[in-house]
Amino acid sequence: MHRVKGAVKIPAFPADGSYPLNEVVVVDAARSAVGRKEGALGYVHPTDSLGPVIMAVLERNGLASSQVDQVVGGCINKLGAQGMNVIRTAWLAHGGAQTTPCITVDAQCGSSQEAAMLGHSLIRSGMADVVVACGVENMTRLRIGSDSIGLPDSYGKPMARSYFQHYEFATQFEGAERMAEKYQVTRQDADGFGLASQERAARAVEEGRFDTQIVALEIPVFDENGKRTDASRVFDRDEVPRDTSLEALAGLKPVARADGIHTAGTSSQIADGAAAVLLMSAAKAAALGLEPLAHIVDTALVGCDPVLMLEGPIPATEKLLAGAGLSVQDIDVFEVNEAFASVVLSWAKTVGADLERVNPNGGAIALGHPLGATGCFLITKAVHELRRSGGVYGLVSMCCGGGLGTGTLLRAA
Repeated sequence: MHRVKGAVKIPAFPADGSYPLNEVVVVDAARSAVGRKEGALGYVHPTDSLGPVIMAVLERNGLASSQVDQVVGGCINKLGAQGMNVIRTAWLAHGGAQTTPCITVDAQCGSSQEAAMLGHSLIRSGMADVVVACGVENMTRLRIGSDSIGLPDSYGKPMARSYFQHYEFATQFEGAERMAEKYQVTRQDADGFGLASQERAARAVEEGRFDTQIVALEIPVFDENGKRTDASRVFDRDEVPRDTSLEALAGLKPVARADGIHTAGTSSQIADGAAAVLLMSAAKAAALGLEPLAHIVDTALVGCDPVLMLEGPIPATEKLLAGAGLSVQDIDVFEVNEAFASVVLSWAKTVGADLERVNPNGGAIALGHPLGATGCFLITKAVHELRRSGGVYGLVSMCCGGGLGTGTLLRAA
């Protein structure tokens, strides 16, 4: 190690497996099944979607909640059912130890991936040995933008006048269309990608590829008026993949502009869900006799153009690969969030990724994007797919509102 401008330069993860700092491992990762809009999880309280997933991860690894040093979770629309500190509430509501601190973080769509990054940092620094990174979002109850759209004028607006002296404000939908223009992604490209996402997700469900990662939830049954009944049922299968075709996708109308390329078939689905990732120092996992699923090689959070907004996975990927001394060809599994088709297609064109290795079991176009939960969803999908397929390296990245990009580089255990 050597110093650069007074800071300690962190060495790349060596190929021989040695590591000079606290090595961080993913011991386990799990998620709820994904609920479609107004589906199985639509009227389930978000704390009752997340809490059981966290506790299931602890239980299947023989851990008491008191052994967790910290819980860090993501959620975007933090009001109403997701108000206060929703991660702490979910923890306490399902028997978590009072002494374990819990925080809710906001990096927009990358919130729970940033939660995993913070957990990674806590362990690497020696401040913790066991961290649960997690995320939850109920988009049925709290639609995208609930924390800023339709509120009383007295609450104010997210953007002050001073912001507009520097930047135009554009929606993510507009950003996706500008991405398509910049990187020359056509409507046909987007439709083909959307169909592939649905087909891959359907195959994954049919072959049981998600069975190792989904935690079955016992959920209440609601009547047609959304009123809770005394009955309950088990929810353990994704509701969101759709049966479609190129002809059907071609007939859909654009969602952002009349001349836009994105439709409901090439944009991420509104969805409800929760996910949790159990992180430990390698030494702690060994002491507990737990076999990890993967090692975290490195993590990244980058900033990018807040108007174009959705380019973040490009610099995040480049930063992770350069830091680890790897090429894009070294990565066996990519999980890049399908916020919009143009995001993934622009990223793949720029970094040179083989689309056959990208979202091999479908992405958010087919499986939904429950906002604050998606980062841990993608990490969960990546580590289980590495184990299933025998791959070595996995890379997870997301675009985020406001111009951010998250990244996690994984190595199979």
